[in-house]
Amino acid sequence: MKRRSFLSAAAAAPVAAWLPRFALAQSAYDPRPGAWRTFEVVTRVDVLKPAAGTRVWLPLPLPVETDYHKPLGDTWTGNMREARVFREPQYNAAGLYAAWADDEPAPSVEVTSRFMTRDRATDFARPDPTLRLDAASAKFYTAPTALLPIDGIVRKTALEATQGAPTDVAKARAIYDWIVENTFRDPKTRGCGVGDIKGMLETGNLGGKCADLNALFVGLARSAGLPARDVYGVRVAKCQFGYRSLGAGTENITKAQHCRAEVYLTGYGWVPVDPADVRKVVLEERAQPTTLADPIVPPVREKLFGAWEMNWLAFNDAHDLVLPDSRGGPVAFFMYPQGETANGRLDSLDPDNFKYAMRAREIAS
Repeated sequence: MKRRSFLSAAAAAPVAAWLPRFALAQSAYDPRPGAWRTFEVVTRVDVLKPAAGTRVWLPLPLPVETDYHKPLGDTWTGNMREARVFREPQYNAAGLYAAWADDEPAPSVEVTSRFMTRDRATDFARPDPTLRLDAASAKFYTAPTALLPIDGIVRKTALEATQGAPTDVAKARAIYDWIVENTFRDPKTRGCGVGDIKGMLETGNLGGKCADLNALFVGLARSAGLPARDVYGVRVAKCQFGYRSLGAGTENITKAQHCRAEVYLTGYGWVPVDPADVRKVVLEERAQPTTLADPIVPPVREKLFGAWEMNWLAFNDAHDLVLPDSRGGPVAFFMYPQGETANGRLDSLDPDNFKYAMRAREIAS
C-alpha cells in the first residue's frame, strides 16, 4: 500500500450527522451565511478491466478558500506506482492523478477529502462599489469555450432575453428567468448532461440536466457581456429546508454530481445562481411533475438567484480541461472521476463498470 497526503487533514471525531427529513416548509427556503459545517468525502476507484497505461484522475475540492468553502486536506491510499496532486493552470482546478504498473491485476485508489462549507447569499440591497472584476478576469469569463459559443444563435437568444433590461443585475435576472421559464429537466438525460448549448438552441430541445441548463445560463450571460462560469461539484447532504430533490438522500453520493453557475455583477461580486435546480424541483419534488406555479416552486426560484444552500462540495469551474499525462483529448468539464487505459478512455458515467463509488458524511467540527 502506498500513501501520500496533500495539505493537512483536519483532525476531528467522525459522527453520523445526517439531517432527518424535514416537513416541507417552502416559505422557510432561505439559505444565508451562518455556521460552518465540516464534511468528509471518500472516493474509491477500482479499475475492473485494467490494461497497459491504466491511470485515473479524480477531482479534488476547490483548493482555495472562499466565503462559502474551506479546503481541509486530502489523503489517499492504493496500489498505484505513482500518485500526485495536479493543478490545471488556467482554472486552478485540483485533481489527483494516479497510475499503475502495466501488470497490476486490480488497480485501486481511495481518496479522502475534508472541507468546510456554509450557505451563501447575495444582499442586493447593499452593493459594494469596490467589488469590481479586473479586466483580465472579465475577458476570461466572457470568452467562448468549446461548448459555450457566444455568437450566432447564442448571442441572438441572449439579446432577446435581456431586451429592455437596464442594468447588469436586471440582465442576469432576465437570463435566469428565461431559462427557468423556457427549459425543462429531462430525466432521460445521461448523467448531468453535456452542456452543448448551441445544439440545444438550434434544435429547440431545451431539455437537459444541470450541466445543460446552467451552462445555458453561463453562455447567455457571456453573450450579454456578463462574466459567468459553471461551478462543478457534488451534493453531500440532505436539504435542511426539506426539499428532497435539492439534496443527497443518503451517504452514497456516487451519482449526486451537480453543476451550478455564477455571474459576476459589479458591486456584488460572484453571484450564485441555479436555474437548473428550479426545474429539478418542478420535476422531482412531488410524486408527479408539477408546474412553476405550484407553491413549492416560487420560494426556490426566488432564492436561487443569489443564494446557494451549501450541502454541496465545489470542485472547480474548469472547461476543456487537458488531463495531465492523458493520451485522450480534453474533457468538457471535470466533475466525474476520469480514467483510461491503452484501450481508450473509460466511461465516467458508468460507475458500476469503471468502477468508482463516493460516500459523504458530516463530521464534528
